[in-house]
Amino acid sequence: MGEGILRLDKITVNIYSYWFLHSTTATSDARTMSEFKIPLQAFKGRGAATRNAHRFERDVREAYDDGWSTWDEAQGDAAPPPPTELRWEDARSALTHNDSPDIAFDRSVNPYRGCEHGCSYCYARPSHSYLGLSPGLDFERVIIAKRGLAQQLRRELGAPSYRPGHLAIGTVTDAYQPVERELRITRSLIEVLSAARHPFALVTKSSGVERDLDLIAPMAAAGLAAVYITITTLDGALARQLEPRAASPQRRLRTIRTLAEAGVPVGVSVAPQIPFINEDLERVLQAAAQAGARSAFYTVLRLPWELGEVFQQWLGLHYPQRAARVMARVREMRGGQDYDSDYATRMRGSGPWAELIRQRFQKACARHGLNRERIALDLTQFRPGALAGQGDLF
Repeated sequence: MGEGILRLDKITVNIYSYWFLHSTTATSDARTMSEFKIPLQAFKGRGAATRNAHRFERDVREAYDDGWSTWDEAQGDAAPPPPTELRWEDARSALTHNDSPDIAFDRSVNPYRGCEHGCSYCYARPSHSYLGLSPGLDFERVIIAKRGLAQQLRRELGAPSYRPGHLAIGTVTDAYQPVERELRITRSLIEVLSAARHPFALVTKSSGVERDLDLIAPMAAAGLAAVYITITTLDGALARQLEPRAASPQRRLRTIRTLAEAGVPVGVSVAPQIPFINEDLERVLQAAAQAGARSAFYTVLRLPWELGEVFQQWLGLHYPQRAARVMARVREMRGGQDYDSDYATRMRGSGPWAELIRQRFQKACARHGLNRERIALDLTQFRPGALAGQGDLF
């Protein structure tokens, strides 16, 4: 088992068995592999740096230097970003219902799985695990679009047992991510809601929402629509790292102004708050209020399931000197863990640091006149008969 001889013409090659080379302890093997592991490098336009294994995978693979020039290759020119792949699935249902006490809506509709914006902190990343895909690169690279979603929504709203409620669009992944420009699935949903006079709110980072103002503005005038724009920071360089394929902060402020001028009630989301990373909370709220936002909300960083690994890899790549401090504060707000799913604390955290963020947010909102009036939507105008071609009698 120790050694064999292979003769190729005049060349003699020694072949050592795997057992001989790896007869040390498992701990020693792990240490050796770690020493020769190829360091991760950020991809331009991507939030994740690798295809992190999902929680249902049995095998975990990591690149390491095997001595055949891979180290030199890894340290050479930056690799091109992995291309985006669009897949389709037939929509079997449209509305997802929830009874979470810490969420302001009880039903939602999401046109896409995965999100090309590539936000490093996105709490929806682990949802790709259910598809057998990575919460890392696959989440922002493999986008699943739901075929026939508008027709399914029409059927569900028109069911005799359906009662209107607080509906939100794009609560898991962004409904106006880049593929929406061509696919127009989100627009088709708004068309159905408009026909049925069903109220809705949507959350986005994209200026693409302006395209659908011809539908949203009349609904907003009737008290049937509201839009929330997420702005995590005004620092453009930081935004490019945090949310590499989302609109710039300045472009999002312009979207708030455009929506407000069209009479649409606009709120701003300053979520998530990440200790020692996006520290300009007050400036974001001030700029949003000046642009026309009427309300605001926030959450602190949430790291469920595989997101903890994905985000900590991002920290190590972009802010290695702060990484330990950031995670120490995150754990302080989560009872010593990376994440705590308790409904009472998962959105805002607990402890002194979470309380400091809460006070900063409340004082800034009071200073700039945010949250003085709640964006209330009217549930009484719902007309399911319109979906079947029936007009109003009066």
